[in-house]
Amino acid sequence: MKLQFLGAADGVTGSRHLVDTGLSRILLDCGLFQGWKLHRERNWEMPEALEQVDAVVLSHAHLDHSGWLPALVKRGYRGPIYASPATCALAQVLLLDSAHLQEEDARRANRYGYSRHEKALPLYTRADALRALSQFVPLPPGQELKIGRSTVRLTPVGHLLGACAVQLTEPGPGGLRLVFSGDLGRSNDLLMPPPETIARADVMIVESTYGNRVHPGQDGAAALAEIVNRSVQRGGSVLLPSFAVGRAQALMLVLQRLRRSGAISDAVPIFLDSPMAQEATALYRKFGSLLRVAPRELRGLCDGVRMVTTVQQSMRLAASRYPAIVISASGMATGGRVLHHLKARAPDERNAVVFAGFQVGGSRGAKLVAGEREVKIHGEMVPVRADVHQLEGFSGHADRDELLAWLRPLRRPPQQTFVVHGEPDAADALRCAIRNELGWERTRVPQHGESVTL
Repeated sequence: MKLQFLGAADGVTGSRHLVDTGLSRILLDCGLFQGWKLHRERNWEMPEALEQVDAVVLSHAHLDHSGWLPALVKRGYRGPIYASPATCALAQVLLLDSAHLQEEDARRANRYGYSRHEKALPLYTRADALRALSQFVPLPPGQELKIGRSTVRLTPVGHLLGACAVQLTEPGPGGLRLVFSGDLGRSNDLLMPPPETIARADVMIVESTYGNRVHPGQDGAAALAEIVNRSVQRGGSVLLPSFAVGRAQALMLVLQRLRRSGAISDAVPIFLDSPMAQEATALYRKFGSLLRVAPRELRGLCDGVRMVTTVQQSMRLAASRYPAIVISASGMATGGRVLHHLKARAPDERNAVVFAGFQVGGSRGAKLVAGEREVKIHGEMVPVRADVHQLEGFSGHADRDELLAWLRPLRRPPQQTFVVHGEPDAADALRCAIRNELGWERTRVPQHGESVTL
């Protein structure tokens, strides 16, 4: 068996791990590169190793794990894409929205002439996304699937609706078992139950997004209430750039609880300006049995929340100067409607911009959190005078201690452990922690494009 790291090996995004069993070539995740320009440019490359893939297995639907599927299909892939039923449903929303943004960004670049190319082209189109979605095959967690001689099994790990670790086992007594963690959730996540542990792994591929950090004991809800009240008192608004899937629903849940407790006034309107988040919320209700939220709270998630559906409504909201709470995608301010709200609200010192989650290096969100007082939006520089905050209490990623806690129950150390899906400092910190605290000597951080024999 051979394993090649074609993404998420020197950064957080672009998750793609190719397993060659000798009889079949299985791609674990097919993610989009985000953040640094050096990484984003990889989205336009077609690695030779991906020209012949027999099957794709997704850990979950976030774009850095699924968002390159339409590009793979555009380049000729016609095989199955296996994922949990909830992941299949979420991918329908995420991939179509991603294709829309790709097309819209290309149109805008051509209209205003800020592309360095003669004609800006989308990475993929809605037609490519629809073809990719037609190749999805639901695989319920716990059910075994044969791909060639190998057996694939999904195990829920929290983090996001439908998110799972992938187990790939070779045939025969004691056949080699490879485990890919995907993204691990937290033990006390607002929406998702804790990750299920795995008893055995001969080869482990583990994420390290927060591998160098322990989430602070910050009460995210209390901090958010304080920011809202302070901004409203000075006549400002609070903009919450949010991932449309998972984070937007968690924020609405917290805001509803704050309203019920009287911590924030219910006279301050809450707007959800993301059609994708509205679709995702309906899916969270549909798959409510997978959540740790009481059915009554889930039913009331959108009570009093004003849904912004059309572009015209979004533009009017961006132009409004009345105090409000606005949840809008994307979560790292890399695209979507939130950019228009940023252009309108960032220059006003009465407002606050609150990021509730991880910001990939090189993203607009990371620059704002780092304190930059000017950001480029739609080809023009926008001053930032609003307060900018990052709330760690809403992260859907396991921290260093939670990652170690998930690995610790393994009956024996894996023969090899690969630390992926983290910035270089986070990945190396987790590598050291695994070696020092768990005693797993054969643990390392692979390089992008590296191929190893197992």
